[in-house]
Amino acid sequence: MNGIRVGILGTGSALPQRVLTNADLEKMVDTSDEWIVSRTGIRERRIADENTAASDLSVEAANKALEDSGISPDDIDLIICATVTPDFMFPATACLVQDRLGIKKTGAFDLSAGCSGFLYGLSCAVSMIQAGVAKNALVIGVDTLSKITDYTDRNTCVLFGDGAGAVVLGQVPEGRGFLGFDLGADGSGGEQLMQLAGGSRNPATQESVLNRQHSVTMNGKEVFKFAVRVMNTATEDVLRKVGLTKEDVDFLVPHQANIRIIDYARERLGLPQDKVVVNVDRYGNMSSASIPVALDEAKRQGRFKEGDVLLMVGFGAGLTWGAAALRW
Repeated sequence: MNGIRVGILGTGSALPQRVLTNADLEKMVDTSDEWIVSRTGIRERRIADENTAASDLSVEAANKALEDSGISPDDIDLIICATVTPDFMFPATACLVQDRLGIKKTGAFDLSAGCSGFLYGLSCAVSMIQAGVAKNALVIGVDTLSKITDYTDRNTCVLFGDGAGAVVLGQVPEGRGFLGFDLGADGSGGEQLMQLAGGSRNPATQESVLNRQHSVTMNGKEVFKFAVRVMNTATEDVLRKVGLTKEDVDFLVPHQANIRIIDYARERLGLPQDKVVVNVDRYGNMSSASIPVALDEAKRQGRFKEGDVLLMVGFGAGLTWGAAALRW
């Protein structure tokens, strides 16, 4: 990556107050704490209440990121919101966030790439800053998957939680910031993880609602195999692109979908457990929010030091994948 060096100036996150534990789920569907933990590593997740939408969590996370960065809202000239659970089909959730933050005359749009969305958003924002389209960007990963989860489906309802994470991007000194990205998709696997109804192919009807076709459907085995494969190939590809090796990686910040997938990626990189940021046990799979929330928590805990090489990697609906290398 040439030209202007772009990095993270500030981070923020927002989580609903309600905690849904595995013990709670045992009362709702035929499952158990032991079954969930052994297969996913998840013990609890956060659930937004009926009055909390994606934009509400986004605004809270964005305000924290702005405060952390020291950047005024007036200096933000691009907002990208990565989500599959927007407040509305349109207007974009990013536009709602822009209005509530009081930011004027800035580009704002939503981006849909499933759980890879935050990484896609980062890549877009970095490229636009380097191209001179924007100077400072706000990138938000947010999802309220509980709104589209079928809590009678034990294969999916144990997985998902709600949250938002945000970063402020801007120019950083030479040698710092984003080093490169690797993005990809395999649309032939789209049916493995999808929301069947609500779009132009299958518009909402009384029948689609009764048949729960507006909820997440997933072929867990196929998505797991895909995830293990692309978590490895994406990390290898991005490191090769930027001229680094796995020995150069100081921290892995992965998509928080399943502890077994995270462990596979960690072992492939040869990293000790304390060099991997993990919160899947407390929050479950928050889709686009999982990486930025993990990033914010680790930053606020003081885990990263200047010059550390961070590797972010994820996968999601599409099927999509993405990876980013960053020098802190």
